Amino acid sequence: MRDYYATLGVSRNATPDEVKKAYRRLARELHPDVNPDEESQEKFKEVTQAYEVLSDPKKREMYDLGADPFGSAMGGGGGGFGAGFPFSDIMDTLFGTASARGPRSRARRGRNATLRVELDLSETAFGTTRELTIDTATVCGACTGSGSAAGSHPDTCEMCHGRGEIQQVQRSFLGQVMTSRPCPQCGGYGSVIRNPCPECAGDGRVRSQRTIKVKIPAGVEHGTHIQLAGEGEVGPGGGPAGDLFLEIVETPHAIFEREGDDLHCTVQIPMSAAALGTSITIETLDGAEEVDIRPGTQAGQVIPLYGRGAHHLNASGRGDLMIHVNVETPTRLDPAQEELLRELARLRGEERPPGKFAPGQQGFFSRLKDAFHS
Repeated sequence: MRDYYATLGVSRNATPDEVKKAYRRLARELHPDVNPDEESQEKFKEVTQAYEVLSDPKKREMYDLGADPFGSAMGGGGGGFGAGFPFSDIMDTLFGTASARGPRSRARRGRNATLRVELDLSETAFGTTRELTIDTATVCGACTGSGSAAGSHPDTCEMCHGRGEIQQVQRSFLGQVMTSRPCPQCGGYGSVIRNPCPECAGDGRVRSQRTIKVKIPAGVEHGTHIQLAGEGEVGPGGGPAGDLFLEIVETPHAIFEREGDDLHCTVQIPMSAAALGTSITIETLDGAEEVDIRPGTQAGQVIPLYGRGAHHLNASGRGDLMIHVNVETPTRLDPAQEELLRELARLRGEERPPGKFAPGQQGFFSRLKDAFHS
């Protein structure tokens, strides 16, 4: 008869907790998944058999009195791993968890939904409130999500008896191994809907439209996503709803182009106004404003209006409005206008200007040539 205390490396006075810790340590070292060689497998069977005896108070008492808890199997070592020792107990000993799962709930979380919302520049810059109509899945009003017709309820599955899974015992080199899988008759729910609700066909939800009021924060822009928790589709079986994501689509503006929180626009002024200076009226998102054009303003010059852009999202302050000046050169002059300009040119000594040259932008064919030689 084997010395099970020596097999586990514990004294005869070892407590149940010491026996369990010793077995857990050895089982992890000798488990076939870690050491697949035959010698380790045999040792694994021995320590498992030793633990089965020493962890059971009645079997341990019989063993200490010199009796054979397994009968003839103990003396010859034929009982081996798994004889009367469920695999779930082994896994619970190794990892401290039970393998029982039980029936799963019919209620599951619903899917997320995405809705595109078109806004103009003023709405994205300052924020707005919208009423949105959503076509989505909602809880069935007839069965309140249960899936059963009025006056009925799900019946306990006859195959799994409400457990939601069926068990099967198989023999392997480790002994008898018990495995579980979802019940094929009830799908793992533990119950069967005999009389499904005619409104939702047993799903617990129906398609319908609903209207919600949404506050769009100031500073959103094209492509911004806003998450509304719990406003998506209700899940099967009346499960919790998913989330609703609003995708902001900013429609083009007739005057302004947006770059982050800054706005850009172009104003075209006559050559004389650029030279002499003037004052023009600009339409901003806040209304009309007077803008001074300083004498000698050049084409391409940018005049900033600070704090006239879009609001910063989730922060205080606003972007700026950048006014790009385009100076218009007259193409047709009457004789009087032409004579005045010629007189101005004579006064300024610009009748035959020398011109000022600067490096120009590289042309397409030059860039293509450089690409081939790089």
